[in-house]
Amino acid sequence: MRARFQRLIFLPFILAILALPCEGLRAQAPTGPLAPRPGAAVQQPPKNEIKVQVALVTTPVTVRDARGDMVHNLEARDFRVTDQGIAQKISHFDLGGDPISLVILMETSSRIEALAPEMRKTGILFTQTVMGSTGEAAVVGFNDSVDKLQDFTSSADQIENTIANLRIGTSGLKLYDAMAVGVEMLTSRPQATVEKPGRRRVMLILSEAVDDGSEKQLGEVLRQAQLANVTIYSVGLSTTRAELQAKPKPARRPNIPVGAVPPPPGVPATPTYEENYRYGGADLMAAVVWAVQHIHDQVKGNALEVAAAGTGGAHLSTFKDRSIENAIDEIGGELHSQYTLSYTPTDADVSGYHEIKVLVLRNDSKNLKIRARPGYYLAPPEVSPAADH
Repeated sequence: MRARFQRLIFLPFILAILALPCEGLRAQAPTGPLAPRPGAAVQQPPKNEIKVQVALVTTPVTVRDARGDMVHNLEARDFRVTDQGIAQKISHFDLGGDPISLVILMETSSRIEALAPEMRKTGILFTQTVMGSTGEAAVVGFNDSVDKLQDFTSSADQIENTIANLRIGTSGLKLYDAMAVGVEMLTSRPQATVEKPGRRRVMLILSEAVDDGSEKQLGEVLRQAQLANVTIYSVGLSTTRAELQAKPKPARRPNIPVGAVPPPPGVPATPTYEENYRYGGADLMAAVVWAVQHIHDQVKGNALEVAAAGTGGAHLSTFKDRSIENAIDEIGGELHSQYTLSYTPTDADVSGYHEIKVLVLRNDSKNLKIRARPGYYLAPPEVSPAADH
């Protein structure tokens, strides 16, 4: 009993003594991070890396010989591309093989009701000649309203049925609004990168070359189309049999203020700029530059011709012996026989109009006619893309 009593008395003193080294250790523990041992590697905190990806600039290039036939035997080394006079490295090169994403804009105004039966027969041309086996398409109709009739699909039956059942609407003609919708739809398709070519973004318009009632302006739409690498083709519709049978009238000059746009600096009168780019004595390239720099001013004259020239496409009028079907067939043949060149611009952060020039470096280049997009416009960072300049 006495031994048990002694153990109970001394037990608190023993526990207190055992606790003293622990308190000492806690008192000596550093309050901050441990210093590294000499020679030991110091682990750094992860960095927040911000990678800015510069989008590729893609231009379709159509090359024809003196007879007007497409030239198919060129290689990437045969081309020289400059952006603002600076030679660029071609990162992607293709001849008619990249899959197409196509938006078909069809005027459904009552003004072209007489042409509706012919237009309804064009579905198979779009699917077989333009889309091709790897393509996809969407259909948009426009009059006083803009209606998405068919979203993107690779089904030929859906595209053909949509066009075959095209309905004529009111007398309005919101061409520019419809073009804006088409550009927006195409921007959702896979964009090209250095590693992957993506899809060719093409808009094909069947319409009169006038606008009635749009909120958008042609320059605004054209600027966005250029930045999104959208190529615009158009088939001009005439509304009466008399116009179809009459001799084509000289196209009106665009309403460009005198001296507003000087001719492109250093551009010689070579086959690089086709005769397609000139009409009525006016330089279409100057019209394109002026349009994207003054996006709130209406461009008078053939708006479809200006839009096609500004994106590297072509405008085909339906008169004389060229029917709507023949025009679509011509466009499809060109799309699958043209070159696609892509590059990352070396001065992508420089605002203003970037002029693109494409040359063929061959001995017989003087006999070739080359058509490519003329350039694109980058607004200053502090200015909204929709602002006027």
